[in-house]
This record gives sequence, structure tokens and C-alpha cells, in this order.
Amino acid sequence: MMRGGMDVLRNGETAAGPAPAAWEPTLVAFCCGYCADAAAALAGSRRLQYPAGVRILPMPCTGKLEMENILEAFEKGADGVLVFGCLEGDCHFVEGNLRARRRTDRIREMLDEIGLGSRRLRMVNLSDSMAVEFAREMREMTETIRRLGPNPLRDAEQGESRGRS
Repeated sequence: MMRGGMDVLRNGETAAGPAPAAWEPTLVAFCCGYCADAAAALAGSRRLQYPAGVRILPMPCTGKLEMENILEAFEKGADGVLVFGCLEGDCHFVEGNLRARRRTDRIREMLDEIGLGSRRLRMVNLSDSMAVEFAREMREMTETIRRLGPNPLRDAEQGESRGRS
């Protein structure tokens, strides 16, 4: 059978090799070491389900998260980024999560300006016991990214690397 100029075999493979796997969003989650990281651990111990394409990066405080860290995650191909901080007014470093909120809000504006879209970045405030909410946010963000599609920067980088070879 011919599809788009390629011979497609019965099992879905093409004459060139296996059929491409279905795309799954990849997310990076920057997690406060006091609250969100504990919520992630609790979600795991309770066996709460959330998508596997999530890379959790614990940090001492989301207030230490620089704008460059978030932008680098997108540059390296993350389809979406979550910043999980302490509940507002309950930061172990007084106002670190408020600094993180201001930074993520500014980056969301930048993402809209460059055409990547602000919906690819979300900040969530959690306490250490909010495992159910942690897992729910992961699922919701994955669905949001699934609707938006892959990070266009990843395609651009792959095209550049093909051009260099």
C-alpha cells in the first residue's frame, strides 16, 4: 500500500524502517525542595499516576530559579515547563516563591512575544502534602501541551544539526 509516496507494510512499518512512535510531550518540573519535591515523592509513594515524560529537577527554593534556567529548558527541547513552589506566604525563604512568580510571569510574556506561547509555562504553589494536586497538575499540563503540539524549537535545532552533518 502507498501512503505519501512511501510503501507501508501491514504492521505499520515503512520500507525505510519502523513507523515513527506517537509523540508524547516532555515536561521539565522545577520543584522546591521543601514543598513540591516532597509532594512529588508522596505522589510516587501513593502510586498516583501522571505521565512518564516528566523530568523533575529539585532545587533549594524556586526563588533561586533564574529566567535563563527556564529558557534553557525550552531551548533544549522541553515541550512544557512547570515551576512548583511553596504556598504563597509560606516560603521557607520568606519570599522566594514570590520572586519565582514574578520571573515566570515575565517569561510567559516573552514566550508569547516570540511565538512559543505562554501556556507552555505554568507556576503552581503546593504544600508538601499535596500529592494529589501535584499529579493532577502534571496530567493537566501534559494535556495542555498535547493540544499545543511539540516545541517548535526542538524541530529547529534538529534541522540545524542535520545541516551541520
